[in-house]
Amino acid sequence: MSEQKVQAKILKWLKSNNYYVFKTVVCNRNGIPDIIGCTPEGRFFAIEVKFGANKASKLQEWNIQEIKQRGGIAFVAYSLDEVKLNIGK
Repeated sequence: MSEQKVQAKILKWLKSNNYYVFKTVVCNRNGIPDIIGCTPEGRFFAIEVKFGANKASKLQEWNIQEIKQRGGIAFVAYSLDEVKLNIGK
């Protein structure tokens, strides 16, 4: 498996469960999480997807903390199961 395959699996699950979601491809700001969305209940979330031994950069961690401080859900996910635990139904 690869990071792209993990992202695709997460995106497919989110879309099939009525989450508003998109994958960031090119952004005018570095460190933005890979997946941005809104839960069916209206809560903002951001997911930085990693695979294997990869870890979030300091800038990615900073962005995650900024989102959390403002009341959003933000985290690093290595699998769909982690997404389900953090924002799942």
